[in-house]
This record gives sequence, C-alpha cells and structure tokens, in this order.
Amino acid sequence: MNSSEKGLELDGAVYKTLLESTRAIPWKIDWASASFAYIGPQIEGLLGWSQDSWATVQDWAERIHPDDRDRVVQFCIAQSQAGVDHEADYRALTCEGDYVWIRDVVHVVRKEDGAVDALVGFMFDISERKRAEEQLLKLQRELTELSFRDGLTGVANRRRLDAFLDAEWTAARRERKPLSLVLADIDCFKEYNDCYGHLAGDACLRRVASLLEATAERGRGLLGRFGGEEFLMVLPDTDAAAARERAERCLARLAEAQIPHEGSRVGKALSVSLGVATLVPGEGDDLLAFLEAVDRCLYQAKAQGRNRIVVHEDTPASHA
Repeated sequence: MNSSEKGLELDGAVYKTLLESTRAIPWKIDWASASFAYIGPQIEGLLGWSQDSWATVQDWAERIHPDDRDRVVQFCIAQSQAGVDHEADYRALTCEGDYVWIRDVVHVVRKEDGAVDALVGFMFDISERKRAEEQLLKLQRELTELSFRDGLTGVANRRRLDAFLDAEWTAARRERKPLSLVLADIDCFKEYNDCYGHLAGDACLRRVASLLEATAERGRGLLGRFGGEEFLMVLPDTDAAAARERAERCLARLAEAQIPHEGSRVGKALSVSLGVATLVPGEGDDLLAFLEAVDRCLYQAKAQGRNRIVVHEDTPASHA
C-alpha cells in the first residue's frame, strides 16, 4: 500500500469516526437494491434498534408511525426518483413501542449518466423542537380561544357571536334551512346589583350564562353575551317549534335554580325574559332586520310582565 492509499484509508477512518461521534445519524441506501449500505451506530441509542436490523428500506418504512407512513414514503420516493434533495419529518417507532420525532435530510447521489445511484443523509432527533412547537401551538390556540370569550361569563363574546351569526346566516340562506335566535335578558338586573352588590351581580351573570349555555350548545348552537345582561342564542337548522322549546327550557332551568332576587318586581327568584325569531333567509332578507325582530320580541316579553317568552310568528327580516 503506497502512501497515497494509506492517506485515503486514514481519511476514511477519520471521517467515519467524526460521523459516528455526532448526534445526527448518518446513513446510506443503495438505490438499486433498496437496501441500507450503512447506518450510524447512534441509531441504537435513539430508537433502540440495532444497526444490523436496518437491512432494507422496508425496515425503515415499517418503523414510521402509521399516520405518517404513506405521506412520508410516497414523498421521499417521488423526490428521490426526481433526483431532488429533500427533508421529511415523521414519528419513528422505538423498540419499546414509543415514538420519537425524526427529521430525515436526504441527498440524492447520481451516476455519470444522471441515474440515481444512492441516497445519503442524516436523521436528526427533533423531539424537543416538536414539543416546543406543540406547546406554542397550544398557547396560540388558548389565546385565540380567549380572544373569542367574554372575560366575565366565559361564554362567546360579541366578536365571536357576530362572526358565528354571519357564517350561519350565509349557510342558512345558501342551503335554504331555518335559522333561529333566542334573545334572553335578566329581569330587573339593576335591582339585583342594587340589592346584592356588583360582585354578586358578576357571579349571577356567570351562573345565568352557564345555565343558558348548557341549553344552547346542543348540536351546533352557540350562546354569547350580547351586551350587559343580555345573551343571544344562535340556533342553526332549528325551526320555530324547536327554538321555542329551547326558550322554554331556559325558563325552566332558571326556575329550577331558584337564584334569590329580593329586589325583583317579578318574584322572589331570578328570572329572564326571552324573544324568539325563526327564518329561512332568502336573497331579500337582512340579518340586521332579523336581529331587530328578535329584539322587539324581547321588548314585548318585558312589557307583558317579564319571565316569559314572545315568539315572532311572521316572517321576520323579510323585505318582501
């Protein structure tokens, strides 16, 4: 062996030592045989599988999480066939049955005629990064949720309520389905605050919101704080009879709760007044007019003595 060959052999040994001393896991796959020509010993420390258990591409594919497998395998095959270097993130199975997030960075080695000769790359453990990303996404979701929640009662705020109502109005008009609104107002709430104080009034709002929300959110319904002591229930795909039944259930829940209200002009327990309106919106109908219709029903319920329901029987919000 001449000095040049010795130098090459030494360089190869040094290079291999360097590769195997990193946390990244080097590997090489022979394209023609779809078999591993090499994989770093670090793989055993990360996933528990021994080096010699990585014989073919099938071994790699079978150790990818079932939810990731088709996507990753098809993507890597397509990119490799096209001769394009690429990266793929996926969950890899450990020998103990757990999963570790892996990022595979792949380089395509070509022959002189341009055909694919081999794939070489590195596997990186990105579990910590994924956990950080998932935590960030969770916090973002929580912040988004908070931005749509009323700070006092916890039900949907006006911003969320308006967005939901706009979307359901559009859907009801497109699909020619009924949309119902139930607008509730706590009777004599000013007197409640005067009698028990504003902190008790806040607690009362939360209690009423909870009772109404349990009634609203069956199916696709949404309850939101409309303003002050008013709550709006939006009930998609709900006809007039079903909407009235929801309103009656609200009255019943308040009656069962028996929240004391010594300052009420209605009775000794807290009560609500409700307006109900239903419409299958057409092209000539207007959402604002629909809201005004249910608001008028609520006003009539209060004018008629409170603790009752008034239903809009005609075709509210219609300009026909």
